[in-house]
Amino acid sequence: MKIEELEKRLLAVADASQAQPMKAYMKNHFDFLGVRTPVRRKVARQFFKEYKAQGIDWDFVEACWAKPYREFQYIAIDYLVSKKKDLVFADLLRLKKLAQTKSWWDSIDGLDKLVGKIVLDNPEAKETILEWSVNDDFWLRRIAIDHQLLQKEKTDTELLEKILVNNLNQTEFFINKAIGWSLRDYSKTNPAWVRTFLDKYRSQMAGLSIREASKYI
Repeated sequence: MKIEELEKRLLAVADASQAQPMKAYMKNHFDFLGVRTPVRRKVARQFFKEYKAQGIDWDFVEACWAKPYREFQYIAIDYLVSKKKDLVFADLLRLKKLAQTKSWWDSIDGLDKLVGKIVLDNPEAKETILEWSVNDDFWLRRIAIDHQLLQKEKTDTELLEKILVNNLNQTEFFINKAIGWSLRDYSKTNPAWVRTFLDKYRSQMAGLSIREASKYI
């Protein structure tokens, strides 16, 4: 897929007045063209429709990731979501590289369910995600914590507990928030399991994690 054509289309719909507010929202970590999410997704959908290809075009994904404007990373994630049925075990290494480049909560939270799809489809990937859960890079740990979001009855609770326990007694906001989110999401499916987890590990959990986890129970 031709990233130059995509860039031309994004520039045509960009609102320069929105670029600075969007950058500020992301704590000035990234530059923006000023393309709002609904507009960006409309452009991306049409672009993907016109440039259909067999499998995943990783050259396109990496080219998007290399661009300085954050909209391109969002489009790369949207593209991967549209092709998630084609993700294979070997793609975990590619996703890891993306996760550790230009890292912030927005890209990490877009990648975690893609990682989750691979782990769900490939039991041998559990060992890898457990390794991520103790990595020095807390963004990888956040992905490990939240990779089973929305999997409901398919959630591997043994794996989830191991990952969460690996990340208790933390002061990092993004980790404690992720723990709360993972438990809150699963509480909609199995509130008893979440209550048991909270009772067992409450003394090791941050207040933020407990508040998030308890929202629906």
